[in-house]
Amino acid sequence: MSECTHVAELPRAEPAPLSATCQECLAVGSHPVQLRLCLVCGFVGCCDSSPYRHATGHYEETGHPVMRTFEPGYAWRWCFVHEQLV
Repeated sequence: MSECTHVAELPRAEPAPLSATCQECLAVGSHPVQLRLCLVCGFVGCCDSSPYRHATGHYEETGHPVMRTFEPGYAWRWCFVHEQLV
């Protein structure tokens, strides 16, 4: 994994998750496959393997570049801009 400029711009304290699951999936009656946490604002969205891809949609709507897995036991982060693990 490598660093990118977006990692350096993240808040030093990770934002608190805004929810425990993808609220957008719940609103449309879908089940999220895996969850992602926005490291800028704390939005929790489903991954690209879920039907609605809410984490990617959040990036497209807000421009918040880095998220991390919200799955227990994992700690990787993804930069949407550079399309790489960071």
